[in-house]
Amino acid sequence: MAIRENFTYTDMDLWLNEKRVTEIECLIPDLTGVARGKILPRGKFTQERGMRIPEAVLGMTVTGNYPLDDEAYDRAISATDRDMILKADPTTITMVPWAVDPTAQVIHDCYFADGKLVDFAPRTVLRRVLKLYADKGWKPVVAPELEFYLTAKNIDPDLPLKPPIGRSGRAETSRQVYSIDAVNEFDPLFEDIYDYCELMNLDVDTLIHEIGAGQMEINFLHGDPLGLADKVFFFKRTLREAALKHDMYATFMAKPMAGEPGSAMHVHQSVVDTKTGLNIFSSEDGSASPLFKQYIGGLQRYMPSAMAIVAPYVNSYRRIVRHTAAPINIQWGLDNRTVGFRVPESGVQDRRVENRIIGADANPYLALAVTLACGYLGMTEQLEPTPMMNGSAYEMPFELPQGLPEALHLLRAEDKLRTVLGERFIDVYAAIKDLEHQEFMTVISPWEREHLLLHV
Repeated sequence: MAIRENFTYTDMDLWLNEKRVTEIECLIPDLTGVARGKILPRGKFTQERGMRIPEAVLGMTVTGNYPLDDEAYDRAISATDRDMILKADPTTITMVPWAVDPTAQVIHDCYFADGKLVDFAPRTVLRRVLKLYADKGWKPVVAPELEFYLTAKNIDPDLPLKPPIGRSGRAETSRQVYSIDAVNEFDPLFEDIYDYCELMNLDVDTLIHEIGAGQMEINFLHGDPLGLADKVFFFKRTLREAALKHDMYATFMAKPMAGEPGSAMHVHQSVVDTKTGLNIFSSEDGSASPLFKQYIGGLQRYMPSAMAIVAPYVNSYRRIVRHTAAPINIQWGLDNRTVGFRVPESGVQDRRVENRIIGADANPYLALAVTLACGYLGMTEQLEPTPMMNGSAYEMPFELPQGLPEALHLLRAEDKLRTVLGERFIDVYAAIKDLEHQEFMTVISPWEREHLLLHV
């Protein structure tokens, strides 16, 4: 469900008048999930239904650099640094709760000069996959669960992160999984977060304390994938701002603290028939349908090749280790949290599969696009899953890439994902991630200085 369901440009202008908005933050999510764009006065925004921004904004690393001498990237991104035309999506208009003056924010779609959507923009990639479903008469439904850490402020990147100080004046020193009191330590922050989310129509559901010190999880109500991706995009920005107001950081790094579990974005997913409204994962007799098993088969077959998208940074692979509530495999099982793909106990019309591989650091648009793409390929290719895992899968061999270079090699080699997600998107994305890894390799870590400086 969109933030402002069925809003038109006229509705948006009336809403801006009602809220007496003076400024508009015009946003696009880049490939890292960072909000890029411009801030316009209200009058300028109303006049300019087609703001321009350089195309290369969608071709940057997380450090703001651009790949050089990469032929595939150069074919996709114009060497002339041409503009994209941005058009606001009125259904995403919402307030900026932390702004001093009445300020709104709205997500834009990216277009080329010929009127076509920019094919490597994250929202376009997700729309491309959703059209494949629509063409089959299917509508996917998703529900993200997003983990994150609260940490004490840390302005020196050479120092490890620490849990924040709660209202008791103490930081957590032990595991507080599902502890209500541990959540209450940060009541003032979470009251602001819920107030912000209500003002923004983000439809967040449950808040719990996760396993790690200062680690929390927020669940979103199920709905349309594009609308949910917009809400996760907004939520990440909102949470970081709220945390700063309370003198702490909020981070979606996959593995921000050594010795603590990593953070995931678990995505529950099902598919309904657009004519009947029924869940196609269930047969008439209430049993799991062939399409359900084929969807899981697609996740098993293609998710290893998609790992660079759902685990997009070198840090992401620190999360994928044994016995840390993160999967190392592509097994599936009933209510089994040790596997990559968990099938929760549910009613017939609620039958779904939970992808537990995706990291909290993944771009929500791309993460939803690729997990749905894997399931789509499984159903259209009628792929059968492996036998269901009944016990723990932690002792099994690794079935996922264990580093970004390996993951990028698999992504580039998988023609089916290239076809479904878009060839130019894969070329741009892979080139950016290659450069990020090269940049990482120029940094010498504390571990290397500690153990190699005088010992080798």
